[in-house]
Amino acid sequence: MASSILFFVTVLLALVASGVIASLDPSPLLDFCVADKDSPVRVNGLACKDVKDVNVDDFFLAANLDKPMDTTLNKVKSNVTLINAMKLPGLNTLGISMARIDYAPRGQNPPNTHPRATEILTVLEGSLYVGFITSNPDNKFFSKMLNKGDVFVFPQGLIHFQFNPSYDKPAVAIAALSSQNPGAITIANAVFGSKPPIADDVLAKAFQADKKVVDWLQAQFWEDNHN
Repeated sequence: MASSILFFVTVLLALVASGVIASLDPSPLLDFCVADKDSPVRVNGLACKDVKDVNVDDFFLAANLDKPMDTTLNKVKSNVTLINAMKLPGLNTLGISMARIDYAPRGQNPPNTHPRATEILTVLEGSLYVGFITSNPDNKFFSKMLNKGDVFVFPQGLIHFQFNPSYDKPAVAIAALSSQNPGAITIANAVFGSKPPIADDVLAKAFQADKKVVDWLQAQFWEDNHN
């Protein structure tokens, strides 16, 4: 597993260096801008640490991405371990982040969207059924069955998902995202679990469903599968 992760990260860094992956965040104007999470300054991103206070550990995180993550904490049976600028301050302004995604048998990363990033995903273990939907008016559905070593791209902002079809084998994937803070909107959670809730009249008309169905959905506990 560790060698698979190392191989993927090596390829990812080579793509970044060659310009194949372009950052969607603003280009940095300095060698680096290590995030100062304690700064009272509020900018579009995180304020920079004073360069004299920067040390090598600002660019390092013992993330344990070689270890399986717990997929029993939510009903969708998956675990997304995101490494962004909040966890690794040296990523600030560099326009990239990554995640390990663990899927239990029949687990899924449910339909979601990243408002600020394109995602490239590779399967490290098991198989995944993945797909995304284009914007209006076509709403075309692209889907593919991925096996170990396969790579798939989800364009920025489009609704997408991953599902482990196996009844007895877990799956693992690594994803890279073209933003230091890609954001994630899980569609069902956002629509039916918003705070305060959206009026059931609105959702009943939008989904062409009975209000009792909408009320039932809004009463569910919409769990987050992100760490």
